[in-house]
Amino acid sequence: MKKRNILWILLSCIIINTSLFTKHISNNDSIQDICQKIDMLAMPQESKNQVKDEVYRLERIQPSEAAGIVDYLECVLSLPWGITTEDNYNIKRAKRILDKDHYGLEKIKEQILDFIALKNLNKDNHAPILCFVGPPGTGKTSLGKSIARSLGKKYARIALGGINDEAEVRGHRRTYIGSMPGRIIKTIKNVGSSNPVIILDEIDKILSHSSYSGNPSAAMLEVLDPEQNKEFYDNYLEIPFDLSQVMFIATANDISTIPRPLRDRMEIIEVTGYTCSEKIKIAQQHLVKKALEESGLVGLNIQITDAILEKLIIGYTWESGVRQLKRMIKTLCAKIARGI
Repeated sequence: MKKRNILWILLSCIIINTSLFTKHISNNDSIQDICQKIDMLAMPQESKNQVKDEVYRLERIQPSEAAGIVDYLECVLSLPWGITTEDNYNIKRAKRILDKDHYGLEKIKEQILDFIALKNLNKDNHAPILCFVGPPGTGKTSLGKSIARSLGKKYARIALGGINDEAEVRGHRRTYIGSMPGRIIKTIKNVGSSNPVIILDEIDKILSHSSYSGNPSAAMLEVLDPEQNKEFYDNYLEIPFDLSQVMFIATANDISTIPRPLRDRMEIIEVTGYTCSEKIKIAQQHLVKKALEESGLVGLNIQITDAILEKLIIGYTWESGVRQLKRMIKTLCAKIARGI
């Protein structure tokens, strides 16, 4: 049989209006070229052989079927197999970043620093998953972002609110039209590192019972279990991917709605609300400056005093966090801009 290259497949697919131009597969690549790229990946040999089987299928299938295979190969080649960033477990640096990014929360910061110190002493230790629990707007997600910055890791966030399909976590089988990897693998692919910090936002709102679409909370157990996530199986990939180096951090508003098996795998850190004086400090250090920049008011000598902020907090916001206060400050800046 005459060896086909990807150019032949691409030209054939143009006839059926299918575009297969990808980042990792060139239109001049031969079957052997793609196999060489697979050999360079830091994945188990068994997985390499399985992926190569898909490459060899390109020699004997119809062009109309090639799109799905090339998409699959592009996904595999795009994943950061064995690619990591260098961790920085400097406690002083971590404390400096946490203090700069977050006012108050001293007890929570101490718990985070203790967690980082333990990870530094035993990097192979299966530390529990941190879970920040508290009202909206108290800084749970931003704490995770600060942890990533202090450790020198890449950062990503996955919103879990309302997920009721197991395939959202574990991926779709490739027998379905339009199938794709689950959110975990897609996130790993996007950050380009196999050891990022991933925020699992609103883990308390993930569906916790089985339905015709599976049980997403059960799939999340495999993601968070250190005994299983070293060989996490995504239905789309059909080969294991190592998630053991990923630092997962969960956030939740209500711990009581988190299934117990999930809760047992996490270390709960309660993030309580702020006092009025703490909100004023947070506003002056972070919210006001950002609102002035976004409104184009920087350099116009505009000041929002503590008294104004106190009036906004007491008279116009009813919350434990500062999310509504942030909106009110932006509204105030908009009014000022209109009056200039």
